[in-house]
Amino acid sequence: MSTRRTCCKAGKPSGHTQSLDNNPTASPVDLRKGSAFPGKAFSKRLSSMFRGAASKHRGKRWLAPGKAKPYRTSGGKAARANVNFKLILQYDGTDFHGWQIQGELRTVQGELTRVVSLLEGSEVTVHGSGRTDAGVHAQGQVANVKLERNITAQKLRNAINGNLDRDVRVLFVDNVPDDFHARHSAIGKTYCYRVVHGQVMSPFWVRYAHQEARALDFQKMTRCARQLIGEHDWTAFSPAQSDIESRVRNITQLEISHGWDGRGRCDLIEFTISANGFLRYMVRSIVGTLLAVGRGEIDAATVARSLSTGKRELVGATAPAHGLTLMGVQYER
Repeated sequence: MSTRRTCCKAGKPSGHTQSLDNNPTASPVDLRKGSAFPGKAFSKRLSSMFRGAASKHRGKRWLAPGKAKPYRTSGGKAARANVNFKLILQYDGTDFHGWQIQGELRTVQGELTRVVSLLEGSEVTVHGSGRTDAGVHAQGQVANVKLERNITAQKLRNAINGNLDRDVRVLFVDNVPDDFHARHSAIGKTYCYRVVHGQVMSPFWVRYAHQEARALDFQKMTRCARQLIGEHDWTAFSPAQSDIESRVRNITQLEISHGWDGRGRCDLIEFTISANGFLRYMVRSIVGTLLAVGRGEIDAATVARSLSTGKRELVGATAPAHGLTLMGVQYER
């Protein structure tokens, strides 16, 4: 967007007022205490000069370079902007009933809508990149909101955080094009599911990871994970009751890593999954199935058959919500 810088030059004032600089007969200006210069007369002459200049530009608004394009208002009232803001936020999902607004229940979208509406002075709609279920966390959730209030991105971030509880924070705010939409513009998402593998659950991971105390065969899990990569119908890994038209999704990444975690002093398993989209419970169902494969309860052939038939009874139990974290959302550059 091109930016024009508007400036004004004071024209010759009306009446008998003259510019002090151009009047050769004017007395020298001496504002020192006790000066003989008639201060009231001088003030009147200055006021007349500025009133004459200002009357030519009443109703205009000037913005510094790099800001929105200057705009004219009617009746001298400031026009309201219409700016689209992109928010990147994190939250601990333990005490939230998910992302989406649900009446009086505490949700992430509900908290953001309450705070931003308060700042805007009217009801606003905060759009998220997608829903996260109750107990699911986010390290890189994305939202967008359009505001008429004239406010910078940094001030908006600070104002939002100043009115939120500590389990949710907006990390970054950016001005984005008007057609940007956190959900519709997204081309992919990445989730991470964490599992503490051991007999003792660290208190540092109890809110953010599932515990698996039984022995696991990581080679079987890895081989089974490979056949899940690509485009498949994920009916068997999603709820039976759903209004989704298509359950076909393309998984582009499915990695299983595990190793010693110094913070929890335990073996920590991480399932990192990226796709162009996810169905509800899909990631948790995949993780639960791979854990069942690792325990020897399901074989890879059965998992492959679940993809082709869509039968839910062929896959493992859905893993608990608290082990899942939304890591990030991808957009076209």
